[in-house]
Amino acid sequence: MCRLLETIKVKNKKLYNRPYHEARMNHSRKKLLGVEEPLDLSLIRLPEDIHKNQVYKCRIVYSREIEEITFTEYYPKEIRSLQIVRDDHIDYSFKYLDRKHLENLKSRSKESEEIIIIKNGWVTDSTYSNLVFFDGDKWVTPSTPLLKGTKRACYLDRGIIREAPIRESDIFYFQKVCLINAMLDIEDEVCVEVSCIQKP
Repeated sequence: MCRLLETIKVKNKKLYNRPYHEARMNHSRKKLLGVEEPLDLSLIRLPEDIHKNQVYKCRIVYSREIEEITFTEYYPKEIRSLQIVRDDHIDYSFKYLDRKHLENLKSRSKESEEIIIIKNGWVTDSTYSNLVFFDGDKWVTPSTPLLKGTKRACYLDRGIIREAPIRESDIFYFQKVCLINAMLDIEDEVCVEVSCIQKP
């Protein structure tokens, strides 16, 4: 069975970017499983014991229907270095629960804490986030992501970042790269100077 995963940020006792998550989940169910009836995430009930000032990760496992929902306290990882890893065959266009391929790629990085995945010469994502590069003036995200993330979509819609093709050889023209996903904003500054990116 095709099992999928969705991760949603919970802060101030509310689900962040809910319309983007609903859209992705319902698109995935329609494309992969032929399910037309949409899921409504507004029906999710938050646990009574969550604290208003704490950030939580809402983890949803689903296929045709939601199978499991869990809430855990969230603390961002500190990422200080990145390793470039090449894989011309990887496909993660849907947010599958099975992440073995991504985990195998990550295991090839011996000295860095996270990786930048290059596919056919183009910059894509890290194993758990989209990437945004800062050139000293503006933020740019690759137009060739493995997975079109919900935070990435929100930032593009709001004009905070712009999309452009970025080759592996372009990386070192930027100043730094930030990791963004449903749990991480640019303001969280999970960023790495390009001088700390290891080449293959």
